[in-house]
Amino acid sequence: MKELTPSVVLTVTGGALRGTLPTGEITSVITDSRTIQPGCLFAAIPGARVDGHDFIPQAAEKGAACVLCQRFTDAPVAQIQVPDTQAALRALAAWYRGRFSIPFVGVTGSVGKTTAKEMIAAVLSARFDTLKTEKNFNNELGVPLTLFRLREEHQAAVVEMGISGFGEMTRLAEMVRPDIGVYTIIGDAHLEFLGDRPGVLRAKGEMVSCMKEDGVVIANGDDALLRGHDFGRRTVLFGLGEGCHVRAADVQSDGPAGMKCVILAGQRRIPVRIPAFGDHMVYAALMGAAVGLELGLTDEQIARGVAAYETVGSRGRVVETEHLTVLDDCYNANPTSVKSALESLAHLPGRHVAILGDMRELGRSSGALHRQTGAFAASVCPLVIACGPEARELAAGAVGPWYPDVEALLAALPELIQKGDAVLVKASRAMGFERVTEALLAMGGKK
Repeated sequence: MKELTPSVVLTVTGGALRGTLPTGEITSVITDSRTIQPGCLFAAIPGARVDGHDFIPQAAEKGAACVLCQRFTDAPVAQIQVPDTQAALRALAAWYRGRFSIPFVGVTGSVGKTTAKEMIAAVLSARFDTLKTEKNFNNELGVPLTLFRLREEHQAAVVEMGISGFGEMTRLAEMVRPDIGVYTIIGDAHLEFLGDRPGVLRAKGEMVSCMKEDGVVIANGDDALLRGHDFGRRTVLFGLGEGCHVRAADVQSDGPAGMKCVILAGQRRIPVRIPAFGDHMVYAALMGAAVGLELGLTDEQIARGVAAYETVGSRGRVVETEHLTVLDDCYNANPTSVKSALESLAHLPGRHVAILGDMRELGRSSGALHRQTGAFAASVCPLVIACGPEARELAAGAVGPWYPDVEALLAALPELIQKGDAVLVKASRAMGFERVTEALLAMGGKK
């Protein structure tokens, strides 16, 4: 790791030392005891279920260079004690990010952060060796671990930044200090903590305070809140509207195979093929193109990068079986993302069926938002199936069947689904709707 040594850890964190610090660079920064390796820094983080301090002896046995901890143990390894391991890790990540003079792109928003991050990274990879956030490492623990993966060969970094409360984005942005800040959309997410959409924008908008004066904001110009917001930085709008600086024209759907469009930016016209399904993918391509244009990519590089995009996990994945088409989007859900998924479902052939579950963290607006979502789903789909205690209001809005839990839904599924159906599966992650997707794929049979 670039210039990161045990003595630097001690200096940056201001901790107290027990033992003798080894020399040489640290090989990696680890918080998961299962992945401890020789020469690493092991950060012992106390959690609700597991306390990392219990694994300090294991870190010593496996050859960790040193340990960052909140209390000393008798394990034979150099230990640096700090009041708060996570806070110390953030300070260290901010220091480490400062070793790199490459462009950093921060990605946030209520919907589509991971898709945008993947698309932007795909585009930039057509020219640069690009680091990107992996898995769901987009929070106060995941962002430091992402930054610690930076190596000398990296020429650009794309960091996803997810929050649920005020102040969190500031802590993330203090580490990342993005040169380009990307805002996907402001929707009804985490309202339990943020109150309303303007509150969501205020919380997400904290990112800009940690950007340089010459930093660039890339924002969704089709989102009324983002379009009208003064970020205090040069702002590039993307979208379908005429007022957007980077926009899409001639949008065409190839069904499950993906989308096509022409990206317009000033005098530039870039025909692209997007190898993923859904209208939201056009917006992802626009974000990738907008960042690419800012960083000097050619039209050919942008088109090649967009074409190299790959869907991640259960995020808008379309699976065609012998008898069914399944739109697997069960990674997470809020009213904005559900509406987007339903609009994408409408492009698929067959009877449209939506299997929707609880949307969590909506606060006092939960009942009304579930009912509104159900009513919209019914306008798109002949059959809307709701599952979960909060989704009972969704069923009322859709005037469709409701099941209290996944087990009850799975039992009823064979009687509800017909051959030739196109089925959307979407709910908040805690619902465990992966089981619903698996059941549908088994019912559909191999193609």
